[in-house]
Amino acid sequence: MKRFLLAAVLVSGVFLSCGEKNKDRAVAFSSVDVHEEATLAFEPSELEIFRKAYPDVVFESSFVSEKEDFLVHVKVEGREADFYWSKSRFLPGQELPNAKDFAPLLYAYPVHTPDPEFFSEQDVISIKEYASEENRKNGVRTPMFLYNLIYESDKRGPLETHIVKTEFLGKRVNVHERISQALLRVEKKILELAETDPEVKSFVTELDHAEGYAWRSIRDNENWSFHALGTAVDLIPRGVKNKNVYWAWRRDKDPENWMLLPLERRWMPPEKVTLIFESEGFIWGGKWLIWDTIHYEYHPELLLYS
Repeated sequence: MKRFLLAAVLVSGVFLSCGEKNKDRAVAFSSVDVHEEATLAFEPSELEIFRKAYPDVVFESSFVSEKEDFLVHVKVEGREADFYWSKSRFLPGQELPNAKDFAPLLYAYPVHTPDPEFFSEQDVISIKEYASEENRKNGVRTPMFLYNLIYESDKRGPLETHIVKTEFLGKRVNVHERISQALLRVEKKILELAETDPEVKSFVTELDHAEGYAWRSIRDNENWSFHALGTAVDLIPRGVKNKNVYWAWRRDKDPENWMLLPLERRWMPPEKVTLIFESEGFIWGGKWLIWDTIHYEYHPELLLYS
């Protein structure tokens, strides 16, 4: 029987499936070849992914022999900082000794939604351990240092100068200005498709409201939410018809078997809607093994990497 290979990767507070990469991925982002670990003579090939994902951000690297790592000088909109590559963690020098406490920013975003029907017993054990209260509080964290520079989000005051009010599918939502144009392109594609696709039209009609910027951390977790950067959007329908939208709410009802909930018992946007979001650089929380099916998050680097 087909099985998913689970990889314990924590990014944005989620344990994700690193499924087999699909050459036929229907998104606008072209795959970037990821080569072997960089030698001393060449910078990590994955650094080019960040250049493509954030074309207005300058990434300049130099090898630091005493650290056995590359120092990356990052410049954006008059702000600049130095980070050590640390296998895509982008850590400031003082955090380099604590690298094991942080997860790499790059991980394999699944092409398809992981299906519990194919989980092995070990898969279930791994997911349960990852989602435990102990691991949620004390597990590896997402290193926010690079994102805080790009979005000027390390302090609330400066960040909120970049938060803009916009509308998405007729609903008001506040987001970071850096993602506003991508979100508008998503809206345009969805509305065009809704003219001919009944399922997409129903999704638009049944949308109750949208939630974007919110200065907060992730629930039951020390990781900072990407809602706090204004780079995540939740799309809340008027009703979910007894279906489930968030893993932790399901866990509260069924602590032992929540991860085995069949896909058909989760509320999910139409697949075509998710493909549109992915074509503009947004990942969908419904593909996380600890799933959040109303959640989209701007991470073009992950779509280029996967």
